[in-house]
Amino acid sequence: MYYAYKYRLKPSDAHREELDRHRDICRQLYNHTLYRLNEYQDEHGELPSMTTLRSELPDLKKWWDRLSDVYSKVLQTIVERLFDNLNGLSALKKNGYGVGQLKWKPPREFRSFTYSQSGFKLDKKGGQAVLSLSKLADIPIRLHRAIPDDATLKQVTLKKEPTGEWFATFGVEMDCEPPERSENPEKCVGIDVGMLTYAHDTDGTAVGSLDLSDERERLEREQRKLSRKEHGSANYEKQRRRVAECHADLKRKRRDFLHKLSNYYARGYDLVAVEDLDAKGLVELNGNSRNRAGAAWGTFLRMLEYKCEREGTHFVAVDPVGTTKECAACGVSTDKPLWVREHSCPSCGFTADRDWNAAWNILSRGIKQLGAGRSESTPVKTALPTGTTSVPAKRVVEAGSPTLKEPTALAVSE
Repeated sequence: MYYAYKYRLKPSDAHREELDRHRDICRQLYNHTLYRLNEYQDEHGELPSMTTLRSELPDLKKWWDRLSDVYSKVLQTIVERLFDNLNGLSALKKNGYGVGQLKWKPPREFRSFTYSQSGFKLDKKGGQAVLSLSKLADIPIRLHRAIPDDATLKQVTLKKEPTGEWFATFGVEMDCEPPERSENPEKCVGIDVGMLTYAHDTDGTAVGSLDLSDERERLEREQRKLSRKEHGSANYEKQRRRVAECHADLKRKRRDFLHKLSNYYARGYDLVAVEDLDAKGLVELNGNSRNRAGAAWGTFLRMLEYKCEREGTHFVAVDPVGTTKECAACGVSTDKPLWVREHSCPSCGFTADRDWNAAWNILSRGIKQLGAGRSESTPVKTALPTGTTSVPAKRVVEAGSPTLKEPTALAVSE
């Protein structure tokens, strides 16, 4: 299994200068490789292979002295990045999107470079964790969590955030296999995501959405200040960094909430059923797009999927069409507008919260799709409805779980 571990670097001023220099050399090589790719296409009428452009690197070093200051594997990954970008454009074009051509990268848009396979090592010097990088420096690193002993470090990507902070992301391969999934899962849960409540599950737990209104107001204030600065001045750069810090604060708090909530479901159940949402398509709809984007449903489902795989939990994504309209008890569909928050079946008389009813439909479809042992009766008939327990997002952030009430019980990691 392959995972990514992200840590913050603690470079000195000299280290920052050297990191920026290496980053700029990599940027110039990317632009030069793009130029050579277009030139080759004009001459031969076809795109060159990645091997062809990488084979030019030794000759390129003879007249471009600065390339010799950068580790050879890093230079090769720059060529690979260009072809990855080309493949990404081709995939978008096949899906019907109008795409243009790759453009040269200005300094602010090229913010990372990668050591692949070799040239880096985690070490300890003077009781301090250090990331040793070939032809660069030994940079202190903050290892806030340990990398498993059975893990193999495959690569490390160094990235400069808009705030000016540097991070190292390790690509880690685990030798151990994930736990085997139970053939007959006992603890099953269906999850319906929404706006009023972020997640409503079949256990009757409704987790509220994360309140980031204060952070958004702060971001808006700082952006207004930035608009009044003269572009390119020292004050503009200082204010730009403040805006970047506001964006980073929003991102960290949102991801922390999503990590803890997804971890709770992945570790606490044998089967997790969710809607197979087109999160990108929902954001593109007219109206309320900012709140849909801020909910980050796609990120939550991706986190939940890989964590279920890691914990040996069944993850089932079902077709979301009709989960709100159908009655979880009898299956009769009933149209109801969005502002009606209670499901009341005219056929069987079953009454429940709208999202709670949808969660049961999601679980029923998930069990059927998985093919697990499913009784003839619906889950609602065999369950004991106890109503809905509202849980604020703050409890998830502080306790790491919707069910833990004591903040001191924080025991959930990413």
